[in-house]
Amino acid sequence: MVGTAHEQEIFGRFFESTPAFMRGPEVLTEQALFARFFDAEAANQALLAPPVEEPVPTAPEPETAEKVVGAVADVAVVKSTVEIGAEPVSFFARVKQGLSRTRAGLSDGLSGLLLGKKAIDDDLLEEIETQLLVADVGMDATGKIIGAITERMGRKELKDSDALYDALKEEMAAILRRSDDGGGLHVDSGKQPYVILMVGVNGVGKTTTIGKLAKKLQQEGKSVMLAAGDTFRAAAVEQLQVWGERNNIPVVAQHTGADSASVIFDALQSAQSKGVDVLIADTAGRLHTKSNLMDELSKVKRVMGKLDDSAPHEVMLVLDAATGQNALNQAEQFHNAVGVTGITLTKLDGTAKGGIVFAIAAKMGLPIRYIGVGEQIDDLRPFAADEFVRALFDR
Repeated sequence: MVGTAHEQEIFGRFFESTPAFMRGPEVLTEQALFARFFDAEAANQALLAPPVEEPVPTAPEPETAEKVVGAVADVAVVKSTVEIGAEPVSFFARVKQGLSRTRAGLSDGLSGLLLGKKAIDDDLLEEIETQLLVADVGMDATGKIIGAITERMGRKELKDSDALYDALKEEMAAILRRSDDGGGLHVDSGKQPYVILMVGVNGVGKTTTIGKLAKKLQQEGKSVMLAAGDTFRAAAVEQLQVWGERNNIPVVAQHTGADSASVIFDALQSAQSKGVDVLIADTAGRLHTKSNLMDELSKVKRVMGKLDDSAPHEVMLVLDAATGQNALNQAEQFHNAVGVTGITLTKLDGTAKGGIVFAIAAKMGLPIRYIGVGEQIDDLRPFAADEFVRALFDR
């Protein structure tokens, strides 16, 4: 592999943090992707899509602070170089598979408690309460579930353990319906561009989620632009730039360390002038306990308001399900700081703490837009409360 030691170090961080789908199907080797980074001639040979009959010459890059990668001049919807195609499995089947660890700890645990039980008494309810708390369902949600079950017991509605099991599913689904806004993100076509501000702490999968979401919107026939507002982490900017070029999605970026609000302001101006349907703005990961960093997000919102007083139209908080109850704390802090309007919960496939979905719905009531149940693009699934509970409790 060629390049200076410094270049190799930067590339190493980028390569390790970039999912395969963001690198494109033709990019099979680290050598080829490194060439894309630091050798323009090799990039043309190793990474561009198969040649078309009349290749378009590359215009010289203007010497400005803003760098736009991708087909900005023509914002007519461009078909992706990677076709998703029909979903290979249903929502239910894929979510059920992704929730296997949570199901083992929660629904299988509840089934074990109820197996062979003839009497439904306070001791059994206490065991159920413990099982819910261990699965990170949370105090608020658990209290509501146990309270509702106790009322049903008082009305003599629960005759046996099967009836109790069904009642548990019904009450848990009722909690999740508070956060079911019809599944996925509903883009208002009257807002052009429709601006999505992505926020969250470090390491939750914001940049990867942006890639998956942009692909979904592109497949729906919308033109998309990305703003690389995470200027603190070089790899985040590089991820978006390479992925955007591979999939014909323009990316507005500046140098590492640039003012995030300035980058997003420039991107919004560009999206407005080009008639782009959706602008997705990345932001740097930040600890929800650092008030100065949270204030920066408020600044980003204020700057957007100078160009469009209704922007951002969606403030999407990305949470890592594996963090359990800490995800609920993050949701509260970010909501207080910037007014979260939707949540994407990632990495549900890698944790037994999927009960946090119930905790967020019970405590916050915010719409859960998407859940991540795997690494593929199709594994970012629109949230549906009843289907989620069915997948979680299906025996």
